[in-house]
Amino acid sequence: MKNINILGISAFFHDSAVTLLQNGKIKYASQEERFSRIKHDSNFPLNALADLLKFNNLELSQIDYVVFFEKPFLKFERLVETYLAFAPSGFKQFLFSMPIWLKDKLFMKRQIINFLKQIDSKFNEEKLFFSEHHLSHAASAFFPSPFKKAIVFTADGVGEWATTTIAVGDKNNLSMKKEINFPHSLGLLYSAFTYYCGFKVNSGEYKLMGLAPFGKPKYAKLIKENLIDIKPDGSFRLDQSFFDYSTGFKMTNKKFDKLFGMPVRNPESKINKFYMDVASSIQNVTEDVLLIILKSLKNEFKIENLCMAGGVALNCVANGLIKKKIFKNFWIQPAAGDAGGALGATLAFWFMYLKKKRIVNLNDDMQGSYLGPSFNNNEIKNFLDKAGANYILSEKSKMLRKVALLLSKGKAIGWFQGRMEFGPRALGARSILADPRNRKMQKQLNLKIKFRESFRPFAPSVLENKTKDWFQIEGLSPYMLFVGDVVKKKRIALTGSLPNLTRDSIESFSNLRDLKIKIFDTAGFSNNNYEKVNKLSIEQTLKKIRLCKFIFIVFISLVFQTNLKLIGYHILFFDHGALKVI
Repeated sequence: MKNINILGISAFFHDSAVTLLQNGKIKYASQEERFSRIKHDSNFPLNALADLLKFNNLELSQIDYVVFFEKPFLKFERLVETYLAFAPSGFKQFLFSMPIWLKDKLFMKRQIINFLKQIDSKFNEEKLFFSEHHLSHAASAFFPSPFKKAIVFTADGVGEWATTTIAVGDKNNLSMKKEINFPHSLGLLYSAFTYYCGFKVNSGEYKLMGLAPFGKPKYAKLIKENLIDIKPDGSFRLDQSFFDYSTGFKMTNKKFDKLFGMPVRNPESKINKFYMDVASSIQNVTEDVLLIILKSLKNEFKIENLCMAGGVALNCVANGLIKKKIFKNFWIQPAAGDAGGALGATLAFWFMYLKKKRIVNLNDDMQGSYLGPSFNNNEIKNFLDKAGANYILSEKSKMLRKVALLLSKGKAIGWFQGRMEFGPRALGARSILADPRNRKMQKQLNLKIKFRESFRPFAPSVLENKTKDWFQIEGLSPYMLFVGDVVKKKRIALTGSLPNLTRDSIESFSNLRDLKIKIFDTAGFSNNNYEKVNKLSIEQTLKKIRLCKFIFIVFISLVFQTNLKLIGYHILFFDHGALKVI
């Protein structure tokens, strides 16, 4: 029997990718960024496509159908209608965007064909089809899932028009039930705060999620009262007067800044407590909206299974809450962003257009998301020789012992094996390994290896049969898409061993009549050297002292009895030269 090969493509916006579906089975999937080394590469995925054909020993002529992940004309329609609705606001962006659309994106079909003809000049144009953006997302979530029937929830910035969709998947069909359209978007709301906190939109959302635990949701109420109107079923509307993403070149505006009392953070500046609290607040609001929507959907459709895709589905903190509080049977497409749309487009075509039978795999069909290229020892050796690299070829058992020894000594290991992961998560095929017991390790990896902010988290790995020993999480998380709490007995305090000994200083703002005051509550410390925590506390305190005009120093004497007791305190007041005891 002849193989039916379906090529899926996402491109031109961000996270370009290609996928191959052969007789309904996922054979290959990879992102262009892995070849070009350009993060979130939006260019047509020529390098990834070339590798797909090489890896599967195929010619482009052997591809039966090519499916693009969205419909450019519908996106263009949204663009024009948005400018007309907001006119004359956004006229500058209109003048900037229209030539690009008229030159390239509007005639995307011709552009795609031209790229494919670079590989095979005889490419048959009639093989090219187009899916819808959120249908591609939904298909990528449901069809590889371990469920015969499920609620399918997708949420991202925006597709053609839709920003949020609800569908019901049943066997080989997806039935779209509800949607929320642009400009009202949970993804764009989160991206607006990504921008406000000084991170890059469409890539910095991970940073915002990582920053959130360092703050408190002090502004969650402010956001709900001013920016987003949340209905009882979770549907929502955004007050567009605070945003510029519809017609401007920025995500937020001066009215947004005024609401929070601070300007957009300079990306190069130090992240202070205010922006930590803002990050915590929007994370809190996002979680609340998702929980309301999904509780409502579960009550409405009476279905116990949930599938998710779209950029919002990569918010693993929110996912952990959904799994804990609403759906125990919960599956997320590991390549939930636009890259996964290339896969979803092929699956929608196979099951919904060609009407093929679906056989459910109880483990899912993503094969661990190890769907990219792989290389044998000879290929690796030839590459290393060509690069002039020093290397040792050893038996696997010896190599594993050596790696374990290096990890125990605080070394970081670049780990390369098998097929490359599809999606944004490193899952052990192309990963950095390090010992999580080492308290220096997170900072060391961030600053010396990843070259990124010191607060960024890393994911721990644990043997499946040891999961419950370490984490409070229902089921497994093989794709790094759920956050679970560490069990209490395994937690290490971030503070010192004395009560109320803090590591980090706290920054806040206050008004004294017409005078705006910035207050630093420095980290406290004891005379005893409580490991590195005490050292960090002192360093933080000295940094803040150098910045302050007036300084209050509180000395607290403590003694241990049955309980910790306060027996006295002294307050010193400095006015840069004058010392007074209060």
